[in-house]
Amino acid sequence: MALEIRFLGPWQVLAGDEPVRLAGQRRIGVLARLAMDAGQVVRTERVLTDIWEDSSAATMAKQLHIVISKLRETLGPHTTEEIIQTMPGGYRLALEPDQIDAHLFARLAKRARTAHAKGSRAAADALFRTALQLWRGEALAGLTSPWARIEATRLEEEHRTVLEDHADLRLAAGDHHAVATDLAAHVRAHPLRERPTAQLMLALHRAGRPAEALAVYQNTRKIMISELGIEPGTELRRLHQAVLVNDPALDLTTPAQQTTISQPYIPAELPADTHTFTARATEIDHLRTALGPNDGPAITVIDGPGGIGKSALAVHAAHAMATRFTDGVIYLNLHGSTPGLDPLTPAQALRHLLRSLGLDGTAVPADPGEAAVRYRSLTATGHLLVILDNARDARQIRPLIPAGPGCRVLITSRDPLATLDNATHLHLGTLNTADAAALLSRLAGPDRVRTEPQAAERVVHLCGGFPLALRIVGARLAARPDWTLSDLADRLADATRRLDTLEYADLAVRASISVSHHHLREEPTGHDAAHLLPLLGLLDLPTHTPAATAALTGWPRHRAEAALERLQDARLLEPAGPDRYRLHDLAGLYARERAHQDLPEQERITAVRRALHHYLTTLWLASPMLGRDTLPRCPVELPDSPFKDLAEAERWIQDERDNLLAAAQQALAGPDPATAIGLAIGLHWPFCYQGWHTQLADVYAHAIEVADRIAAWEDKAQLRSLLGWVLRDQGRHDAAITQLETALTDWDRAGLPRRKAGALNNLAAIHTITGRLDDALGYLESAFMLNDDDERPVGSVVVRNNRVHVYYRQGRFDEAIEEARQVVKLWPKADPLAGSGTAQDSLGDAYRHAGRPAEAVESYIEAVRLLRESGYRLKEAVSRWWLGTTLHDLGRHGEAREQWEESVHLLRDARLLTPQEATEILAQPVPETPQPIKNML
Repeated sequence: MALEIRFLGPWQVLAGDEPVRLAGQRRIGVLARLAMDAGQVVRTERVLTDIWEDSSAATMAKQLHIVISKLRETLGPHTTEEIIQTMPGGYRLALEPDQIDAHLFARLAKRARTAHAKGSRAAADALFRTALQLWRGEALAGLTSPWARIEATRLEEEHRTVLEDHADLRLAAGDHHAVATDLAAHVRAHPLRERPTAQLMLALHRAGRPAEALAVYQNTRKIMISELGIEPGTELRRLHQAVLVNDPALDLTTPAQQTTISQPYIPAELPADTHTFTARATEIDHLRTALGPNDGPAITVIDGPGGIGKSALAVHAAHAMATRFTDGVIYLNLHGSTPGLDPLTPAQALRHLLRSLGLDGTAVPADPGEAAVRYRSLTATGHLLVILDNARDARQIRPLIPAGPGCRVLITSRDPLATLDNATHLHLGTLNTADAAALLSRLAGPDRVRTEPQAAERVVHLCGGFPLALRIVGARLAARPDWTLSDLADRLADATRRLDTLEYADLAVRASISVSHHHLREEPTGHDAAHLLPLLGLLDLPTHTPAATAALTGWPRHRAEAALERLQDARLLEPAGPDRYRLHDLAGLYARERAHQDLPEQERITAVRRALHHYLTTLWLASPMLGRDTLPRCPVELPDSPFKDLAEAERWIQDERDNLLAAAQQALAGPDPATAIGLAIGLHWPFCYQGWHTQLADVYAHAIEVADRIAAWEDKAQLRSLLGWVLRDQGRHDAAITQLETALTDWDRAGLPRRKAGALNNLAAIHTITGRLDDALGYLESAFMLNDDDERPVGSVVVRNNRVHVYYRQGRFDEAIEEARQVVKLWPKADPLAGSGTAQDSLGDAYRHAGRPAEAVESYIEAVRLLRESGYRLKEAVSRWWLGTTLHDLGRHGEAREQWEESVHLLRDARLLTPQEATEILAQPVPETPQPIKNML
């Protein structure tokens, strides 16, 4: 149960919603003093000075120890860890800053100011209001110690400043009537503060109450002369004169706008901190300074050899400072020195970074230069921490540096990156003997070290001060509780075995995993897990599921699941969600090595083929659930469908998105072209339904190369048609036309000229969107002539549906409506959900352009219902947008706003819009049509 401490008003400690009673002023004072620096070590001398003040009692330290003990006793039942930790030289309150209202207030206020600076007025308003609502009265009420009064004064001043910052924002938004009411009491309480006096005068003036504005000035002037003996400042006097002459410069230049408040997108990607992290105090102080709120260097490079603890240090320091970065923390492993993996290219890294900032789909530029520009633009005014782990060289890093002066970058690399501009460098060396012994004690357990101190010294010496080597030692001892330190020291002393045990970086990790793997082989219940580990290394998947693992091994699902659980228990797999597991990169390297050493080639090929066929067949079985059974024949035999309904199919696609892409990419690099091509084609409908376009273009391009190598003209034509489709949905019209025109030639070479209808349809759609309507009709006529209603009944309906969009664009409204009505009758026979929804959407478009909005609304409402049921999220977003536009034209503005918001949320969920773009669109009184909507018919 999360604890909360509140002292922005009457003192409260809450566990959930229940108060926790604290007895005694010193207990409250000690807890308050620690809470003021939550997460940081407060030195014992500081606590004694602040709480016991100038008492000369010799027993102060003992009294403090008793108070700490009582606080732990009171708070302990409400938390799973020690809430007040004893640290060298002091104590630390182990609470996140957001669990203490004063820290949360400061963070929210900073985020509000950042949002305001970026022009996100609605988000800033919401953050200011949330921060101000935390105040319930006088800060640190009831605490009379000098330190508490000093802190209370500081907090109260910040409270007043935030209230006034919020008032400025509200005045700019035209909220002067409410501001005048809210500020009146504030000005009475603080008559010598000129800023709120000026704000109140301006609010009263804009509210049509100039006499009251002048009275406020006169009252303030009287008090200042009486109490300070001075006149008001220049700015306040100028404002007084402007009110007197009714200066138009005081009026709002633009009318107030209704805004939709939305929570800003805040990435929080730090990996878990290492609970056994030890030493490095000097380096941590260096990093805390670099990451602190100062004018220090924006870039810090931590360099050193592999296994020295660069990544652990960066993550540990970042955890301590993460809360000061109001726009979040991004973590990216660049794989610069990961064996078996190519370093990320700058383009790949930028794609990751932009996705972390909320972009995806068409929002991520394909060109690396454009992506770098977009990244710099998004970070120009941010307060963001970016951790670039395991960098290869300076060329890889340079495009990844954020532009904002408030951003900080932590880079780890074996290379010192000496040519990187504006960077400070921290070289990480080995641990000294004392620090290495402390780490071994934490890893192996203090009882073991105390029992065999001389053996512990030998282990530390033989490990050479490398943290990774010591961690490997700790892991081996934890895995084999029957081993003594002397046993391990003897093994390390043997030069013929030490390289396998203590070689750092790649070999060290391999040796560490090998020990755990060996243990599984020795355990009666670990044989399946031991056999599974190298098989998992054959798959380039982000995560592993019991279903895919069952296919990989050829085992029943329950057996595969038990083996996965055993590997997780052995810490060779990490949990990645319900029924989902992750194989760490370096553990995956070890597993792949073992597979190639232990498994015959044919067994490896067969296992991978089974796993890829699992994804291939399940993907093809999901397509009919989406109403799309027009795919070509699957290259392998299909099993029974695992899906009971559409919802299950959709959920599987959502959960397996990354694995499906990875499986397709691995298949494209493998020896089985039929599987590779089948996976690429199978991705189309499930991904297009969700608006996931960006990755498909790369997959299709590689699949075309595979099809070309084996002269599979039918597959090549199909893939070019699909590539043209996704390029069209991205708005890349010229590239789409090139692919679609080439697909026409490929269909002829395949001897399947009637299959050109799909490519012709897409060419017609592009020409319709770009205004070349006569050409569009020509393509549609050609497509219609090629369709065979018996073989592909949906084909001619699609042509007629696309013709509707040409007709109303040509002003042929009656023809458009009649054609759309016929499509509405015909399409349900082939596709009662997505097809029918698309037909209703086209009829709504025809009505809307013909000036018949009431009928358009009826069609759009039906389209939204059907598309929602079908799971066709992208088309649903289109229908909702135009429904909102039509409702607005009818004067039904509230209903219109609801539809626009739903449409934008769908586009944002598909990552076709960033959260910031979504907020900006919805902040407009009549929102501009988003680009992904413009790309669709």
